[in-house]
Order: sequence, then structure tokens, then C-alpha cells
Amino acid sequence: MDFQKPICVVGLLLVLSVTFGSAGDIVHPDDVAPKRPGCDNNFVLSLGRSQPGSLYAEAVRFAKLMLQVKIPTWINGVEDIEYVGVGARFGVTLESKEKHANHTRVVLADPPDCCSTPKNNLTGEVILVHRGNCSFTDKANIAESANATAILIINNRTELFKMVCENNETDLDIGIPAVMLPQDAGMTLENYLKSNTTVSVQLYSPLRPLVDIAEVFLWLMAVGTILCASYWSAWSAREAAIEQDKLLKDGSDEILNLEGVGSSGFVDINTTAAILFVVIASCFLVMLYKLMSTWFIEVLVVLFCIGGVEGLQTCLVALFSCFRWFEHAGQSFVKVPIFGALSYLTLAISPFCIAFAVVWAAHRRHSFAWIGQDILGIALIITVLQIVRVPNLKVGTVLLGCAFLYDIFWVFVSKWWFHESVMIVVARGDKSGEDGIPMLLKIPRMFDPWGGFSIIGFGDIILPGLLVAFSLRYDWLTKKNLRSGYFIWAMTAYGLGLLITYVALNLMDGRGQPALLYIVPFTLGTFLTLGKKRGDLQILWTRGEPERLCPHIQLQPSQ
Repeated sequence: MDFQKPICVVGLLLVLSVTFGSAGDIVHPDDVAPKRPGCDNNFVLSLGRSQPGSLYAEAVRFAKLMLQVKIPTWINGVEDIEYVGVGARFGVTLESKEKHANHTRVVLADPPDCCSTPKNNLTGEVILVHRGNCSFTDKANIAESANATAILIINNRTELFKMVCENNETDLDIGIPAVMLPQDAGMTLENYLKSNTTVSVQLYSPLRPLVDIAEVFLWLMAVGTILCASYWSAWSAREAAIEQDKLLKDGSDEILNLEGVGSSGFVDINTTAAILFVVIASCFLVMLYKLMSTWFIEVLVVLFCIGGVEGLQTCLVALFSCFRWFEHAGQSFVKVPIFGALSYLTLAISPFCIAFAVVWAAHRRHSFAWIGQDILGIALIITVLQIVRVPNLKVGTVLLGCAFLYDIFWVFVSKWWFHESVMIVVARGDKSGEDGIPMLLKIPRMFDPWGGFSIIGFGDIILPGLLVAFSLRYDWLTKKNLRSGYFIWAMTAYGLGLLITYVALNLMDGRGQPALLYIVPFTLGTFLTLGKKRGDLQILWTRGEPERLCPHIQLQPSQ
């Protein structure tokens, strides 16, 4: 279609703006609150959402990763809602397995703030108190002295607060766990208790697996997408080269238009465009950061659906055209107003693609919506890698080098100016009411008790994918086999770079990492080193393809 080029260029800008790779739980350390004996529980805040379907998912958005606490409740002996709270820097740690957690009755503190000795006689219950009027540690010490086995503190807002120790506090030998509840959850339990209803709870903090199988599938998905796109791009380039050779041998009048043959439908990036892409992507990222809201996410969803429809249609048309049953439909065209000449196969497939995108957009908040998002995303990525091309290694180096600096700047350095990581804020969709922007591939964490998704930005696939696809095109045009070519090395380097990214994510307790920080050195470094060693660097750097001489030109021997 005539719209493929602009759609893919806009798509590239969109995906360049978010090149963030993450294991799904974007976290940051609490480096402000002091640590000392009795107040040294690990305190790393998780900025990913809680379990899908949890009633207070929004409230626990800032729940702690290591001190995140599950609180299943029973009302008059009947199992009810499971809440999520956050533990404290002080006190004992909770059981990690539900079967080992005690089933304990809850009582309401009197006075409600628990800043003085409770009037009610406690015999091992969990005490429910309000925040305020005294420190968290004072409440915990008083509750422990009154024979409570744990203290639940109701926050004065729906968000959760970091319960830490003050600098002048000394009585920190606290032997019971302290857990904060969001205001909504706490008030619900308080209303039950005021109506003489029996409320009991379990308190436990399950550990997250070191590696989730979702990361393996996401790695396979990213590598497989680049693999498919590279072979499609190389096949198209080889067909175009064969057509050019035929015209040269025939010596027909079309030789005059030789430069245009085979390039139609493709966009070759130059060094200026490579730099501008990153500059414009930075502007677009700041715009996303500043305008992030529900309506702006809706705009991004519409843009994503348009790109996804074009990508899915392009991939399906190419796939069905390989079968002889659809060959005639793929080669028969009809002129459509606005859209120009379209094949009958395209007309037949387009309604399905549009319907698929509309259904996904309408149900994107459902638990299964990630499947549709990934299908549209992969189709868009493959189409972009098929149409947008890196003509030589020089352009690839400039593009990936700029993207490398871009990723580091907006993930790490931007904190100095904006007081938070711009890339991370945009990736997780703060202030938007959504679980992040749609320009991501994601898979639910299957064995994680806290749920969430493993995610990777489109840019972490497309940008290195442009270089990998270039390597296979070069191998095919120079008739190199798999062993003597560059593709197998570039593909392996990308896979290793992405693997190292996930290793870094796990070593950093799930803190968001710029994937290109690891992928670019592996991919680009391997290509440059191998090209230099084999003596192909000059041709790779400048032309990017072998020189084809006209067979009608006879070279005269020098006298």
C-alpha cells in the first residue's frame, strides 16, 4: 500500500521513544531512610501493579517488593477479599509461605491511634490502628506490650507509605511485624469490626522467583521476530538484485531507471536521518512524559492500532501470497479511492486485521489482552524491519550509537533533571490509568505470586534488528554461506546481549535497565570486530553491498 512508508516511519519514531527493556517490575531503592540495627529490613519499592484482579490494585502501586505483604481476610469464618499491604523497615519479617502463616483474629485499637496503652485486653490478636499522632515504632512497641501478635496500620490515603525509623528513635527492638494497609482496605475492615463482625487475617510475604519462564518466552519472541524479519528483508533484497541484473543483461530502456528498481517500497536511512530520529524521539518521549494521561494513552492506542493493522495486513498478504491458491488474488489489483491500487488479497485480509485491532483495543484491559498486543506488535516490528533499511555499517553505527546514548540518558541521567527516570515513568504509564503504553511486547509472569508482566520495548528489537537484517542482506548479496557470513554472528550477539540484560535485571532486584546498554556493544561490537578481521570493513562501512558491473562494459587491459 502507498501508506506503508509514512506509517513505518511514524512507527519507528514511536518505538524509538520507548526502548526500555524490563523484567516487568520497575523498582527503585529507598536510599533516603536511614538503616541501623533494629531498622534494617530490606526496603525496595516495587512500582509495578499488584496481582491482576486485586480489588486494591491501584492502592498498592507503590507496594514494596521484598516487604510486600499479602493479607487474605475471613469475615465470620467465610473467606473474603485478599488485600495487599507493605511491611516496615523495623519489626520481624513475615512467613514467605501461606501454609506457615497463622490465621489470627483482628481487633480494633482503643484508642484508635494506639499511641497509648490499649484499653481492650489482647490475647495474641492482630491490632488494627490508625496512622498519626505518634511514630510508627511507638505504635508497634505499644501494640507488642499489649500482647498483640502484629499491627495493621491504616494509612490516611489510598497509597501506601514507607514506614521507616526516625533518626532520634532508640527503642527499635520490636518483636512483631508491622504492616500498612491502604485507606480503603483499612476502613472496610474497621467498619466490619464496628458492626461486631468477626474478622481474621493471615499475613505472609511470598518470595518472587529469581527467574520466571516469561523471560525465556520473551527472549524467544524478540529473537524470533528479528530472525523472521531479517530473512524477509534479505529475500526482498535478493529478488530486487536479480531483477536489476536481468535489466542490465537485457540492456533494455529500463536501465535508465535502474536506480529506482527494487528500491520502491523501501526507506533507506542515512546518517542525518539516524541522528534526527533519536533527537525527534527524545522530544516525543518528553511529550509523552509531560502529557501522560488517559486521553493521551487513548491517542497512542489509536496510533498503535493503525500501525498494527498495516503491519498485520502486510505480513498476512506476504504469507498467503506464498500459496498458489492465493497467487492470482495477490497479483490482481483494483483501484480504490484514497488508497490507490490494492490487490484483491489485500482487500480480503484488511477487514480481518481492522476487526482484530478494534477487538484488542476494546478489551485491552482484560487479562488476556497481552496476546493481541503482542501479535499486533510483532507484525508491526516485522513490517518496519522489512521497509526501513540500514544501507551500510556507517549508518548502522551512527543509529545504534545515538540510541545507546539515548537509552542511558533517559533511563539514568534524566533523574537529575526530572527527579525520576523519564523512560521508566513513560514505560509503566504513570498518571494514565493504564498498565503502561502499548508499544511493548509483554508476557505475564507465570510463576510469580505477585503477578505482573515481563516486558520489552519495541525499540530494543527494531534498532538492533535493523543491523541484523543488514548483515543477512549483505551475506546473501555476496553469496556468503552461514558460516562465513555475518548474520549468524550478529544474531548470536543480539541474543547474548538481550540475555545479559535479563541477568542484569535480576542482579539489580528488578530495577529497570536500558536494554540497549547491553545489546548495542554486543551486536555492533561483534560486527565491527569481525568486519575488520576479515578485511570487509571498508565495503561494509561505505557501500554495504557488492558492486555489480554492467555486463555490456568490457574492461580493456592496460598497455
